[in-house]
Amino acid sequence: MELINQIKQKAAKLNKRIVLPEGSEERTLKATEIIIKEGIAKIILLGDEVEIRNKAVALNVKIDGADIVNPKTDTRRTVYAEMMVELRKSKGLTMEEALNLLDDPLYFGPVMIKAGDADGELAGAINATGDVLRPAFQFVKTLPGSSVVSGAFLMFVDEKFGDQGVLVFADCAVMPDPDEKQLAEIAVTSARTAKAIIGMEPRVALLSFSTYGSAQHPMVDKVVNATRLAKEMAPDLMIDGELQLDAAIIPEVGKLKAPASKVAGKANVLVFPGLEAGNIGYKLVQRLAGAEAIGPVLQGMAAPINDLSRGCSVSDIVNMVAITANQAGSNF
Repeated sequence: MELINQIKQKAAKLNKRIVLPEGSEERTLKATEIIIKEGIAKIILLGDEVEIRNKAVALNVKIDGADIVNPKTDTRRTVYAEMMVELRKSKGLTMEEALNLLDDPLYFGPVMIKAGDADGELAGAINATGDVLRPAFQFVKTLPGSSVVSGAFLMFVDEKFGDQGVLVFADCAVMPDPDEKQLAEIAVTSARTAKAIIGMEPRVALLSFSTYGSAQHPMVDKVVNATRLAKEMAPDLMIDGELQLDAAIIPEVGKLKAPASKVAGKANVLVFPGLEAGNIGYKLVQRLAGAEAIGPVLQGMAAPINDLSRGCSVSDIVNMVAITANQAGSNF
C-alpha cells in the first residue's frame, strides 16, 4: 500500500529510537532485519545479548546495527531505579523493588523512554496487553491534560471513502464505556493521530444511531455533549456529531441529513460511542468488506507505546514500528 510506504519513508527521515522488549522473539528478530535494511528506525532489542545473537544466527537473520541492551546488567539500572522511586514515591516504591522491576524488559523499556534513552516502544507479540500497558501507565503516563488512553485502527477500504480509502476508527481497543469528556478526548486525540501518522486533514465524526436530534435517548445525549466538548478542546479541528454512519461517510446522505456540516458525508475519522461498537465495527469492516486493519495505535500516552496482537506477523511489526516512529516525531 502506498500509504504504508509513505509512513515508512517519513519514519526513516525521523530516525527515531524504538525499543523492542521481546528481543529474542522470532518475528521480532525477522522484523528487525527488515527495519534496519530499510532504515525505518533505530532498533533497541532488550534481552540477553548471547541469546539474541544465537537466535538470529539460527534464523539466518542479520541484526547488525541494532543496539542490544540487557536489562539485568545495564549500567543505567541504578539511575533508572532512582527515577522510578521518585515517580512512584506516593505508592511507596523502594529501590529494591524498582531494581527487581527493571529485570523485566516490559518495565525497562518504558523507563528508558522516560529517561530520554528511547523514543517509543512496541511489544505484545508474546505478552498480554495488560502486561505491556501497566508499566507504561506507571512510568510514562498520559499526555499532559489528558486522562484517556485509547486505541485507533487505520482502515484501508474502498477509495471512495475517507481519504483515498483510508479511515481512522477509534476507540476500538481500550476504553469500554467512555463518558462524554473521555469521548471528547478520544475524538481530539484520534484527529491528531490521523494528522501525525497519515498526514491527512482530519474530519472527525462522532457516531450515534441519531443524526442531529433524529432520535432522543441518553446515549445520544452523551455523543452530543462529547461533540460540544471536543470542539471546545480543539476549535481548530473539523469535528461534528452526532452523526449516523451513513450520514458521516456517504456524501448524498450527509447533504440530506446535515447539509451545513463540514464533516458529514466526507468524514475520515470515525469515533464510536463505546468500545463495544468500535471493536465490532472495525472487525465487521475487516472481515466482511476485506479491509486491512492496522493497529491498534495507542493514543493519549505521553510517549508512543504500542501493543501488538500475539498473532501478529513480521510485516505487522515492521508497520507498527514505522507508525510508532511517526508518533514519536509528532509535535503534539
